[in-house]
Amino acid sequence: MPPTMTQISDPKIAFAYLRPACVLLTREPTVTNVETLSGQLKEVNDATLQQLQEYVLFPLRFVLKVPGPKKDKLVQAVTEAMSYVLENTCVQNWDILRDLFSELCLCLCCPTDPGKPLDSSEELKLAVLKCLDALLHAAYGDIVFRLYELVMLPGLGAAVAVLLALGEKEKSRDIQVAALKCLQALSLQCDCAQEHVVPTSAERCSVGNTMASFLPGITLAVARIITGDLRQGHAVTVRAIKVWSSSVGLVMEDAQLQTSEPWKSPPSDLGRVGQLVVQRTPDWVKNTAGKLSVLMKKIISCTSAHLHWKVRLGMVELADHLLTRCSQSLIECVGPLLEALVGAINDEEPRVRERCEVSLREVSKRNQSSSSSSDVTSKHSNSSQTFTDVLSENLHSLATSLPRLMRTSDDQKKLFVLNVFLGYVKILGPLISVVLNSAAHLERISKALMQVLELDVMDVRIVEERSYADTIGTSSGSHDSYTAHRQRKHFLYFTDEKIFCVLMEICRTLGFYGNIYLLTDHLLDLYRQSSAYRKQAAMVLNEIVRGAAGIAVATQGQHLDTEVQGHPATKEDLKEAVMSIIEEYTSLSNWHLITVSEETDRDRQDQQLLSSSRLLSISSDASNNAASSFQMIPSSFSSPPPSSSTSTIHLLNSNIWQLCIQLEGIACFAQALGRDFCPLLMTSLYPVLEKAGEETLLVSQAALNSMMDIGQACGYSSLKELINENSDYLLSDISLNLQRLSQHPQAPRVLTVMLTHSDCSLLPLVRDIVQDVLMALDLSYDHSAALFCSVLHTLMKALARWFPAMCSKLSKSASSKQASTEQEDFNIRQFLLDYRKQKDLAEGIGIEEDDSEDFEVPPPTECEDADDVGGPDVKAELPLHLSITKDVMERCIHLLSDPSLRLRLKVLDVLELCVCVLSEKENELLPMAHRCWPALLQRLTADDPLAVLRAFRVLCTLGETCGDFLRRRVSKEVLPKLSSSLARQAPVSAKAGPIYTHTLAYKLQLAVLEGLGSLCQRLDLGEADLDAVCEACLPYLSCRQPIRLQEACLSVFRHLIQVDPDTFWFILNELHCLSSYTPPHPDLHPVQLNGMGRPRDEYSDNVLKLLQEEFDPIAETINQPVI
Repeated sequence: MPPTMTQISDPKIAFAYLRPACVLLTREPTVTNVETLSGQLKEVNDATLQQLQEYVLFPLRFVLKVPGPKKDKLVQAVTEAMSYVLENTCVQNWDILRDLFSELCLCLCCPTDPGKPLDSSEELKLAVLKCLDALLHAAYGDIVFRLYELVMLPGLGAAVAVLLALGEKEKSRDIQVAALKCLQALSLQCDCAQEHVVPTSAERCSVGNTMASFLPGITLAVARIITGDLRQGHAVTVRAIKVWSSSVGLVMEDAQLQTSEPWKSPPSDLGRVGQLVVQRTPDWVKNTAGKLSVLMKKIISCTSAHLHWKVRLGMVELADHLLTRCSQSLIECVGPLLEALVGAINDEEPRVRERCEVSLREVSKRNQSSSSSSDVTSKHSNSSQTFTDVLSENLHSLATSLPRLMRTSDDQKKLFVLNVFLGYVKILGPLISVVLNSAAHLERISKALMQVLELDVMDVRIVEERSYADTIGTSSGSHDSYTAHRQRKHFLYFTDEKIFCVLMEICRTLGFYGNIYLLTDHLLDLYRQSSAYRKQAAMVLNEIVRGAAGIAVATQGQHLDTEVQGHPATKEDLKEAVMSIIEEYTSLSNWHLITVSEETDRDRQDQQLLSSSRLLSISSDASNNAASSFQMIPSSFSSPPPSSSTSTIHLLNSNIWQLCIQLEGIACFAQALGRDFCPLLMTSLYPVLEKAGEETLLVSQAALNSMMDIGQACGYSSLKELINENSDYLLSDISLNLQRLSQHPQAPRVLTVMLTHSDCSLLPLVRDIVQDVLMALDLSYDHSAALFCSVLHTLMKALARWFPAMCSKLSKSASSKQASTEQEDFNIRQFLLDYRKQKDLAEGIGIEEDDSEDFEVPPPTECEDADDVGGPDVKAELPLHLSITKDVMERCIHLLSDPSLRLRLKVLDVLELCVCVLSEKENELLPMAHRCWPALLQRLTADDPLAVLRAFRVLCTLGETCGDFLRRRVSKEVLPKLSSSLARQAPVSAKAGPIYTHTLAYKLQLAVLEGLGSLCQRLDLGEADLDAVCEACLPYLSCRQPIRLQEACLSVFRHLIQVDPDTFWFILNELHCLSSYTPPHPDLHPVQLNGMGRPRDEYSDNVLKLLQEEFDPIAETINQPVI
């Protein structure tokens, strides 16, 4: 309580004031009397209270000495009053100190078993512990050291035992912390803010000798507290760590053990107490150090990865304290303690990291000074090795045990072990290059990384995922659209992403400080030696190069040798290393790997190209770029490669991941070199484009991501710019490889990727190559049709994307025509005038005037050019994209009858795109449409349902572009079969269940209904054809049909109504009509429709919906049951 102006400062007055309360308490020991005395004590100042200390303490001690049981509240009140006296005065009398110490310990001990705590209230225990702590702090001068005399061993032992029991077994955290704090004060190691007695070296040695008797019990019990239940809270654990550290540091201190006096037998008058005395001999020190080492490892394993940062900080301070004071006596603990410090150097809490760095730097300085001194005795020869040697040996030992620890530990332990590994590398800093010069260290570290980074390649989903040209994208989109597809790697020995991040940081740090040539050569040897290490070696190589470039490396001030600073490798060294790695990655055996489990058309054709005895060669004539000569060359391959069907999932996944990692590596190298990577694009970009055209999704996405990273590193804003700027040598490589297609079957895929991600500026450059592809297709349909057809499909998609004007014009004209039809107002007067005129003409009235109008010369059309009148009829040269489209369409006509269904489907897709592009020139489109009609008709009427579906889509596109040209053909050859098919399937779909929507028949019905309306409208079909279509589609207005078929049928009728609204108004009202049309004049006949008065049926809802949407609103629907 802070002093006030009313406190008594005169000892006589204070004595007279306190005497009645003291006498009364001695006579009547009650809680009320204790509280009265406590209140009066607070009115006396500290100096006066010091003079009256013994007098005031007497009644309080007397209450504790009264025999018999006492109430907890009374003892609690007494100890709280004593605590106030002791906190504000000093104990200068040894007898008082000894007696109070014993009395307070008796308040905590069980009477029958002094080593166990008394079963009393928590409030009492806490009050006694605070009083005991105040007593130990109040001991003045030398009297406190008399507690550690041999005669006091039994009393000290009882106090230590009960304090340990309270700290370990109590449920109250406050009691645990208070007991441990008392134990810390009892060994003169208290770290509170109060003033403490500073012992001399002799006094400290005396305390250490005494506390050595209790060291086993203290260390065991406190270790159990540290490694106990996490629910006890971090405050208890932190305090326990301090007790363990201070106790061990006191007893095992090097300075005490080196100056200890020779063994002296205890005096005979001690009796059995002499058996408690421990002499700290070298043998005892060695045995104790071994036992402490076991406890130390257990403590480190439980606290180094603790969730609370204060516990981790306490562990760092423990390690620093013991390494500072006991590095020679605890030589067996130096390794684990260093490991704990090294592991904390990467702690997520900055305060822990900073404290750890300071500790490690001090340890390094002490070691350097001790190793440079010449008077080191042979007894401590182990400490003469340099700190670097200790760290390198620990690193070697950890690398040896790392694979085992990664297999057997939980993720938290794995993360700690890897942080220790990373810490060793960071602390060694530039000296790591010296350590790695040791073949044993380099081999052990690299093999450890190879084993830890082993991938789990048994996931069947990896090999199942496919990428097709449609899913790659039709434009060079943003980087996010590709990075979203990055596949997370799965490893055999860990799942936590943090573990992978630490492993990658280890590799980068090795690359930053190590010798780039040594590391790349060694890892490339591992890469070549065994396929089991190939993926891991590539991962490590990628990160080492990034680290050597200084990318994502945190090294500021963490290594020990501050005079030797680490720095990134030079650009020349990096470039040399990168060139050798890329050369190995893109070699034939490591780049062209099997990644598919089943033979697709593309794979079969690749194999046929590789295994055929005679292979196609494309060579351009130097004298004429437009002409090309083709010759057959013998195969240089003696046997075909093994079939992919014999490959296991394990091997395929392994190959896929290897390619992905190598593609990521090329991107890493580009990031490391920046603009200096541009010269390497000539050798590295083409292989990456090859993999971007792979069927396996993971590989193609990894290649696209790599291309994006390469483009950004080299200063290109997009994939389009990257490809366009380097198209000259890319196309040159494609041209050369097309001449040796057997050896380079991936060349068409490279062209496909270029077309997908480029723009129309590439078209003049690829003109000759496209002609080569077309001519090669003409000469080898059997071998390369599917391979080249994929290229043609990509080419046509690119042309449709690059020249979209005509396609948008078609859609706009269709919409404008519909809009104009909708906006046309019906004028009944004009209708009647026109009707009369037509009737007169039919009767021959007014024929002369009509004939004279027919002889008028029509005005010239817009398309006629005045300059061309009378000139020669010379056909204008087609634009390049139309010329290419026409050539491609010629090939599609021939390939439409190919036996392979997959090829026919692909050709139909190409044909549809050709029609879109060629629609710009109707004079060119119509002859081509005439030529392709017979083959297309076969696909529409006599083919697999999938081909029919695709062919109908082509027909709809032709209808949009050719219009009247196809009317007669469609009316005569297509509509009857489509109508009969729809009519035949209508009862089936009406009765089918939900599963029917997944069938091919349903998809065919839906496609025909969705396209039939617009086709009829565009071709402007006659009444008979419209009647046939209407009759076939009417069953689909039934509410029993699947919803999407009903919606598609509604769209058909909407288009038909645009063609002939009167007819279809009549047809719909014949089905269902709720309104009665009353004639406006009695002379007019009433309108009679079959739908009038008809009850609601399955067609009513959709019929009414059409009438409401397309014609005038009708009366509200009457709720009647559906029949």
